[in-house]
Amino acid sequence: MIDEETKQKAMGRLSRIEGQVQGVQRMVEEGKYCVDILLQLSAVHGALEQVRKILLGRHIESCVAEAIASGRAEDRQKKIEELLEVFARYGR
Repeated sequence: MIDEETKQKAMGRLSRIEGQVQGVQRMVEEGKYCVDILLQLSAVHGALEQVRKILLGRHIESCVAEAIASGRAEDRQKKIEELLEVFARYGR
């Protein structure tokens, strides 16, 4: 589960990203220069990457660490499989 600190960090960043996306929508609607729009989309992507890092870090520090410490092979294996799935999707 996400702790309060991580939740606040993620929500703050997501709120800023929401504003960025609305700005991109306005740019498209107003017919702004394509390269300017693409640069803003790159900024949104970078901001989403930061949220992903926050959440992944918290997951490893809490959920994965707890599964390893539990000593239960099934729990460890499940967390390893989840991480492999996440990392496989990042590579796409």
